[in-house]
Amino acid sequence: MFVDHVKIYVKGGDGGDGMVAFRREKYVPNGGPAGGDGGHGGNVVFEVEEGLRTLMDFRYKRHFKADRGEHGMSKGMHGKRADDLIVKVPPGTVVMNEETGAVIADLVEHGQQAIIAKAGRGGRGNSRFATPANPAPELSEKGEPGQELNVILELKVLADVGLVGFPSVGKSTLLSVVSAAKPKIGAYHFTTIVPNLGMIETDDHRSFAMADLPGLIEGAHQGVGLGHQFLRHIERTRVIVHVIDMSGMEGRDPYEDYLTINEELKQYNLRLTERPQIIVANKMDMPGAEENLEEFRKKVGEDVQIFPISAISRQGLKELLFAIADLLEVTPEFLLYDDLEEQSDATVMYKHEAKGEDFEITRDDDGTFIISGYAIERLFKMTDFSREDGIRRFARQLRAMGVDEALRERGAQDGDIVRLQEFEFEFVD
Repeated sequence: MFVDHVKIYVKGGDGGDGMVAFRREKYVPNGGPAGGDGGHGGNVVFEVEEGLRTLMDFRYKRHFKADRGEHGMSKGMHGKRADDLIVKVPPGTVVMNEETGAVIADLVEHGQQAIIAKAGRGGRGNSRFATPANPAPELSEKGEPGQELNVILELKVLADVGLVGFPSVGKSTLLSVVSAAKPKIGAYHFTTIVPNLGMIETDDHRSFAMADLPGLIEGAHQGVGLGHQFLRHIERTRVIVHVIDMSGMEGRDPYEDYLTINEELKQYNLRLTERPQIIVANKMDMPGAEENLEEFRKKVGEDVQIFPISAISRQGLKELLFAIADLLEVTPEFLLYDDLEEQSDATVMYKHEAKGEDFEITRDDDGTFIISGYAIERLFKMTDFSREDGIRRFARQLRAMGVDEALRERGAQDGDIVRLQEFEFEFVD
């Protein structure tokens, strides 16, 4: 079974907790704080494995969670950093954030890696909080939670050449006679329901990958038939080979077929019209094909290059393959996503990600004030509420962020209940 679209959950590892500890050694009076920091968690990293051809593995495992870092220890010992979780994906995988629809990574080359869910940093131990005013703090941080998100994986087949056309025009037959690929071939529509890939070598030893894609029909750009599944895979191809049944044996007009398919490509993605296109007039061994070809030439004009072939009897194939190879040599690759910075192996691009407001205040039906927001929730999760020093520091941080002032503006009075995640406290003015 060919799987080319899945949704999965990924979570970076949480950081380890920092420790509260003090030196208690003989002959060391007033030893001072000695709690170590927690280790960083592991990232969830996707890596391209060229041996994979489908996203089938993700049908059975949909949750990927990296390990958390080790907790800090006494004597100032830091916790160990967790190993990254490496997830193998096939070449041609596009990773998108389900919530925002943003493309996180476009993975095409063997060994290429991308961090999909970042790890949390380790919490600081009490030795980090010592000051002249407080030389023995009983204060440490919990580890930062790792990033978690749902992502959509789409596989877009990596082929230099894509065969397009109506169902049953002979795309699979053409691929089977020019390469070693063995696609399923039948005398009915939608025999091909998954892309088939074949490597082709011309007589002068030039080679390229050709994909035979599911048949296209009118309305495909809206998902009719196998529309979206088909069109997803044509996006990566550099040259489009448009196969037309010139015999008209199914009662369709070849010129109408030509216009319909091109309109579907345009409606799906305007950039598909930038790709050079070769027209293949197939089934030229059938009666009436020559007459239909003459009519077709008149309608499309002399500028359009047409290759008459018969995939079954193998006539005209040599000239077609040479023309495709020639066109590939002068056709550049088309970038799928212009906004993704090109990253070499030597450099990594770090982008600042705005997380929105520090906090937001809403009101529940029972009158409780609810505080939410990325920054304040992260602060809450990293605070150790089992120690008085931790609670006092958290209160100071809320004040510094302007939470107290914002609650007053919303009408909070002495004794009102304020909720932050599962934690409830009274507002004191």
